[in-house]
Amino acid sequence: MNTKYILAIDGGTQSTKVVIFDTVGNEYCSSTVKLRPMILSDKGKAEHPDDDLWASLKGACKNVLKKFKGDVNDIVGVGLGSIRCCRALVKENGELAAPVQNWMDIRLSRPYEHENDEVKYVTTTTGYLTYRLTGEKKDTRSNYVGPWPIDPDTLDWFVDEEKFNAYTTPREMLFELVDPSTVLGKVTEFASQETGIPVGIPVVATSNDKAVEGLGAGLMDDGTVLVSLGTYITSMMVGDKYDPNTVNYWSNPGAVKDEFLYESNGIRRGMSTVTWVKELLGSDVVNKAEELEISPEAYLNQLAESVPVGCNGLYTILHWLARPNVPHERGIMIGFNGTHKGEHMFRSVLEGIAMTMKNNAQAMCDERGVELSSLVISGGGSNGELFMQIFADVFGVPAHRNVVNGSASMGAAICTALALGIYPSRQEAIQHMVKRRDTFVPNMKNHALYHQINTEVYSQIPSVTDELLRKSHQIFHHPI
Repeated sequence: MNTKYILAIDGGTQSTKVVIFDTVGNEYCSSTVKLRPMILSDKGKAEHPDDDLWASLKGACKNVLKKFKGDVNDIVGVGLGSIRCCRALVKENGELAAPVQNWMDIRLSRPYEHENDEVKYVTTTTGYLTYRLTGEKKDTRSNYVGPWPIDPDTLDWFVDEEKFNAYTTPREMLFELVDPSTVLGKVTEFASQETGIPVGIPVVATSNDKAVEGLGAGLMDDGTVLVSLGTYITSMMVGDKYDPNTVNYWSNPGAVKDEFLYESNGIRRGMSTVTWVKELLGSDVVNKAEELEISPEAYLNQLAESVPVGCNGLYTILHWLARPNVPHERGIMIGFNGTHKGEHMFRSVLEGIAMTMKNNAQAMCDERGVELSSLVISGGGSNGELFMQIFADVFGVPAHRNVVNGSASMGAAICTALALGIYPSRQEAIQHMVKRRDTFVPNMKNHALYHQINTEVYSQIPSVTDELLRKSHQIFHHPI
């Protein structure tokens, strides 16, 4: 019997990745196409230029199929995942009427406002790409996070006319909603020519990208927390109850029916801060890394391993992108003295990320009444062994990595396997497809020191600096 394959699409903020897996979770090949830099304005707009999401998806599909050594006719399904909290304005013919609004765009904090008569449909990134791939005006109900006229209990459009109309989006502009892990449609002749995916292959609905990532990481309701290291860093848990009145986390639709993803507060532009440090340190780091034949990040990790826990009192507060409701927030590095070098700055960012997420994840666990038992770390940042050890030491629990650590692609594959009946349940699919790579055990001496640093100093810094940053914001944004 021929091996069967799944083509999994993982659309992110900075790139589109396409992976081909078999039905037991082995990765055969992948292709990643970087997205072009977003168009950012001082008025809070953040747009993906031209038709970058579709162009990158086409390029990644063609590239991965060129690498694929198997028979394309043995590809049984396509799992479609893409960025959440975005808005796509689409013409009747499937083309964009305007650039896709990224989740960082201030317009995503309020409902759609009709200003362009070329706009026929208002949808998410998954809805837009579904229309491109299948011609179907359908979308996963689980990617509607934000100001949409959707009932949070039923995950369907509001039936109550008054509630629906409060969101100012005509019903005829919205797509039909389907459950995650169900078939949306089949690849059309047009989409096949554009992507190289064979005609007629089923395209499967996933969920919002974080829920897909949680599924692909094998997240279970057992006290395990997933920390997702992406442009937006967050921590997640899963369960089966929706609660709209939480304080330290919120409930998102899960990647399978009747499941919810619980998500803590996060760090905006999180891993971009690591890139920022690397670029700030300049050509010396790049040149030395080239000489050693390793990446600049790997070289900085080597240097930072020799930096003591706590970086000799150098702390990083990671507000490189302010939240919309607190525009005065700014990133801070505080505690410099003459001993600090580039590697201290690099490690301080890693420690700041870990301590911030410890505080956020712990608040979520405390509110849920659940004991935090272990971590799974996903995303490219988990490739750094130093970062993994810092997480284990800061949290004081084992930190795991999976073989496939870009787990959104694995989650898309699992959704496809469930939709096609390859596995009867979420748990069975995870058992067959998700494989653990290694585990980092906490150094409890380091954990005790991080706990003291975090509780007595790090977590207190924003309360001390906040008023000064408010005054600074007033000076620059409301000058006399």
